Amino acid sequence: MIAFNIALYLRLKLARTMKKIELLAPAKNLETGIAAINYGADAVYIGAPKFGARSAAGNTLEDIGKLIQYAHQYWAKVFITMNTILYNHELKEAEQLIHKLYELGADALIVQDMGVLEMDLPPIELHASTQTHNYDLDRIQFLEKVGFKRIILARELSLEEIKHIRKHTTVELEYFVHGALCVSLSGQCYFSHAIGGRSANRGECSQACRMKYDLVDDEGKVIAKDKHLLSLKDLNLSNHLEEIVDAGICSLKIEGRLKDGSYLKNVTNYYRQSLDKIFYKKREYEPASSGTIKTGFKPDPEITFNRGYTSYFFTGRIPEIANFHTPKSMGKEIGKIKEVKKDHIVVNSKFSLHNGDGLCFFNKNKLLKGFQVNGVDGNKIFPNDMSMLQKGVSLFRNNDHEFAKALKKDNSIRKIGVEFFLDIFDGCINLTAIDEDEMSASIQITESFETAKNEELALNNIKKQLQKSGDSIYKINNIEINTDQVPFVQAKKLNDLRRQCLEQLTQNRIEASKLEESRPLIAHPRYPAKQLSYMGNVVNCKAEEFYHKCGVEKIEKGFELQNNHSGKTIMTTKHCLRHEFGMCQKETKTEKNENKALFLVDNKNRYKLEFNCQRCEMKIVFG
Repeated sequence: MIAFNIALYLRLKLARTMKKIELLAPAKNLETGIAAINYGADAVYIGAPKFGARSAAGNTLEDIGKLIQYAHQYWAKVFITMNTILYNHELKEAEQLIHKLYELGADALIVQDMGVLEMDLPPIELHASTQTHNYDLDRIQFLEKVGFKRIILARELSLEEIKHIRKHTTVELEYFVHGALCVSLSGQCYFSHAIGGRSANRGECSQACRMKYDLVDDEGKVIAKDKHLLSLKDLNLSNHLEEIVDAGICSLKIEGRLKDGSYLKNVTNYYRQSLDKIFYKKREYEPASSGTIKTGFKPDPEITFNRGYTSYFFTGRIPEIANFHTPKSMGKEIGKIKEVKKDHIVVNSKFSLHNGDGLCFFNKNKLLKGFQVNGVDGNKIFPNDMSMLQKGVSLFRNNDHEFAKALKKDNSIRKIGVEFFLDIFDGCINLTAIDEDEMSASIQITESFETAKNEELALNNIKKQLQKSGDSIYKINNIEINTDQVPFVQAKKLNDLRRQCLEQLTQNRIEASKLEESRPLIAHPRYPAKQLSYMGNVVNCKAEEFYHKCGVEKIEKGFELQNNHSGKTIMTTKHCLRHEFGMCQKETKTEKNENKALFLVDNKNRYKLEFNCQRCEMKIVFG
């Protein structure tokens, strides 16, 4: 017993010195949330019934409660997104909802509106949404002093900028590593509201950035015609995870609260495996939750929805972060057309193609076109549509039929390793389960048992019954039996004993997962400025109260409360069209780069572009 305690002490001491790294996945609903947990997420973020930045991804309190219970078995966490700005008439309802979410056991609340901080809050952890514009160090330091437990950093930040922020802060830092990119600095996009009354800060973005535009100069010269000039490729930082972790990020975030379960299974498991390889090599890190996953497929993020991938600004400004030709999913490049025949094409590809696959290509006008594979004979592909197919064209597979079937069929359950210790003495049976986190549970029954006639057979039968973990969250790794004489115990009795013990272990795990109650200590540090423009997104009296307490003297009402948007900046972005079209005045000095005004034009409006070259930012001005 002494040796056991010493070993436990050493393990616990080691655990305290290891840094827990969290893989954070999105959840559209209960089903996708469970999928994310099953395939490796240490935490998930899910929309509340109202007030989330994806209005189409709200969930009932009942489903949120079920997801919390499921996640807490693995010591995984559930964060609730209530990251929209709130109008005055919504404040009371939002406050009541926060209390209900706390009572359900939610681990944290992700918020944008500073008015929330002036509410009567329960002791729930607060995370500052990326919508709070967490880009500049002084802004991040301000939010840390306010009392946020975690700050979700802007996607535009580079590795060096993250290191600088980490060096000058102690707050938890979260950073996006995969998924769709907002072209605008988060929380600073008013494009959708300006043109159609649908506010991105209210969870109703119409994705104006994915539409077609012309780029023209002040003389009317067309530089680009009918292009998706603001449509960014998707983020993929899977090759930089070790750098991100070493830079001090504690939570690596996957985007996609509107994505389906197949996307979640594939992408989450890909990042789970990638991180686990890092943890195996660098033992100072460990996952933030428990259990292991064994799937029936090989994850590949190129196969599921993507617009092409980019590392964005992580390693500095790079070319072609946008896809001007399409905002649609392209999938994985699989080869080129070698020959075009009457009813089929010959493809040069190292990948196996299948009936039902969806393939796409760019035609001579750079428009994305697609077809379905009706038949495959070696490298001969029989499309359902032969039009516009040409020799030498690159093909992309945006629907891998067999992979999609494998994903749908795969129902992997994450397993927590358990050891059983069975003691049988003086008519008393005691079964103890100890899991990989040293959590334990014991069930004891008193009953007289006959001595087994065949001790070896009886022992094998006991182990066989205890080994059956079924569809539970546990995997029985070892069984030790301690007895002075081997009894004959009915299979039903052993099964009931095992089931009750594992159920008690699950309850103990859920209880242990509960955070200590600590009411957020909301402070009111001095805000870096005396005035706040409409970009402060203040649309309610409590937010005004908060900023006034922080020394702000003049507050412009939020964009959504204003009627005249003419001349206002409706987007600020690091995606610079001057740079994309070779007109960057910092990099080259030619006639081509004369300081001509540039405009985006759609079928209704003309938007002036302004450039802050010192900060490498482009602004889109309405009207």
